[in-house]
Amino acid sequence: MELIHKYGARQQQGVVLVVALVFLISLTAVASALMLNSTTDIKMAGASQEKVEAVQEAVSALDETIADQIVGGTNLFAGIEFPQPVDTVESVSVDEVIITNDNTTSKPVGCPHTALASSSDKIGCNVLTITVNNSYGRKNTSNINAQAGIAQQVLDL
Repeated sequence: MELIHKYGARQQQGVVLVVALVFLISLTAVASALMLNSTTDIKMAGASQEKVEAVQEAVSALDETIADQIVGGTNLFAGIEFPQPVDTVESVSVDEVIITNDNTTSKPVGCPHTALASSSDKIGCNVLTITVNNSYGRKNTSNINAQAGIAQQVLDL
């Protein structure tokens, strides 16, 4: 009886080794798939964060440009030569800031979205656009373009 018992134990030890190897291989495959998936998620989150930062930098450049024209004393809005590049943005790093005049003539046009009436038509508007271009991403291959419209009331003489 002892011979049969020893022979059966040898067979079971070999089966346990094969089953353990199958479980080890399957667990390794699942772990490597999870690691690959988490690496992709980290890359996507990083790219999304870079885009959000680029958009916020562009919006900050728009705000700073408008504030500089109002408070800074340069007032590129009242200029006569357009497009006008802006190089006074210091708080953020963007590729370019340009002010363009949307008026089709050299004279001011009617002000959009205003309820003010002028019986003698002496108040007009310079309708301007501020455009900010900002590159981001790997090797700066992606681009954000933010625009703001400005209607500056002026006396039309």
